[in-house]
Amino acid sequence: MNKVLGIIAEYNPFHNGHLYHLNESKKAVNADYTVAIISGNFVQRGDTSLVDKWSKAEMAIKNGVDLVIELPLIYSISSAENFAEGAIKILNSLNIVDYLSFGSELCDVRILDDFAKILYNEPKEFVSILNHELGKGISYPKARENALLMYLNDIRKYANVLSCPNNILAIEYLKALKKYKSNIIPLSINRNKVDYNSTEIVDGMASATAIRKIAITNDVWSLRRAMPKSSFDIMYDSLRSGHTVPSITKFEKEIIYNLRKMNIAEIADLPDVSEGLEYSIKNAANSCNTIDELINIIKSKRYTTTRLKRILLYCLLGITKKDMQNSRKANMPYIRVLGFNDKGKDLLGGISHSNPKLEIITSVKKYLETSNNKINRNMLEKDIFATNVYTLGYDYDSISNLDYTHQMIIL
Repeated sequence: MNKVLGIIAEYNPFHNGHLYHLNESKKAVNADYTVAIISGNFVQRGDTSLVDKWSKAEMAIKNGVDLVIELPLIYSISSAENFAEGAIKILNSLNIVDYLSFGSELCDVRILDDFAKILYNEPKEFVSILNHELGKGISYPKARENALLMYLNDIRKYANVLSCPNNILAIEYLKALKKYKSNIIPLSINRNKVDYNSTEIVDGMASATAIRKIAITNDVWSLRRAMPKSSFDIMYDSLRSGHTVPSITKFEKEIIYNLRKMNIAEIADLPDVSEGLEYSIKNAANSCNTIDELINIIKSKRYTTTRLKRILLYCLLGITKKDMQNSRKANMPYIRVLGFNDKGKDLLGGISHSNPKLEIITSVKKYLETSNNKINRNMLEKDIFATNVYTLGYDYDSISNLDYTHQMIIL
């Protein structure tokens, strides 16, 4: 029986660490096929993708992924919880995926699952501790970390697990698998040589954070060391053609313009805005000229920089609390295919056979003309608008409507 491996990733951009994770995952489960759910032109930490989603898909396929599916924008720029839920909903709906592999700082899935069980079941004692911690005025992630450690009451076993971003995302994947009663088997591959936020290159390994910084400085030699050749070639072409968007600061004037134009009620309607934060955002926008200034004014113990950057993205892309609520109601999101190889074509046939009701999008125009699913149509329209905004960040050729005109990557 064929074994299908699932991976959830940003590939921003695809580097040697991703190749290591992909190859080790395939080896661990003896996978015959691999499907990757990847974020599009904007990413979960509240920022832009360095290269566009089709370039990322091409990098992935040239390095051994068989089928690449886009994670809808609303999930890809959400909190870790909604990011994971959206991706797991898609993987689970395919009805063909046997394994989910994720990179984490901790290889022991059992320990990660101890946290996931608590977050899924929400025991009364844990909820009580969490509310007490939130009452201290600290951020939700920190309050949740404190509450989990106090509830588990085993510092030696669980210390430092929640201080690592990949562990946190892995726990959310495990929680989502429980929520959707999925039969997909999780496995963890240890991050190799460099940490999530490391800026160093060690034996050809670098974090995506480091690679983005290297790309901005046009240090081509360092970039070549840290990426597979096929990825480097695509990255280099994007840099030469001016088709990269290094960070959200490319859109800081548009964001501040929007915030100045919006009234308090409209800012309050942005996801993640609560407890009067809208007033702080409005006041800061009226006195700031850059995103860094704005964030420095409004960040606090309760509001992390990443959360604030996501709010700024919601402002830029016109995403409301209702949009976010509807994304959670979408039990069966659409499958937007970005690219595939010959084996991926076989996978698509298997998916259609296993779940005939699934909406597989290979033509955006045709889908919008024929689908009656209002929630999914709205989510796809957000993807299209996001691409139109994203290309404004290019140095050249800021063409719109690429979601209609760009060909799928078929290798």
